[in-house]
Amino acid sequence: MGKQKIEDPAMAAVRERFAKSGMTQQELGERMGYAPGSARQAVSQFLKSGDPQISMLRRFAKAIGISVKTLLSDYGI
Repeated sequence: MGKQKIEDPAMAAVRERFAKSGMTQQELGERMGYAPGSARQAVSQFLKSGDPQISMLRRFAKAIGISVKTLLSDYGI
């Protein structure tokens, strides 16, 4: 049996914040700086990630109008 990947708890915070934001994946993607043609797909891949890069967390937090510190501290991370 292979090793089971453990999801970074930051992604639970990201998905919850996204759900509460009321934005579509397209809107979020554009706010994160993606071109309109790739915005939805880029966000979809990000939300499926189990191990986010800090640069992506920064882009996400900025797009929804909070700091990375707030994003993570609200979830005890």
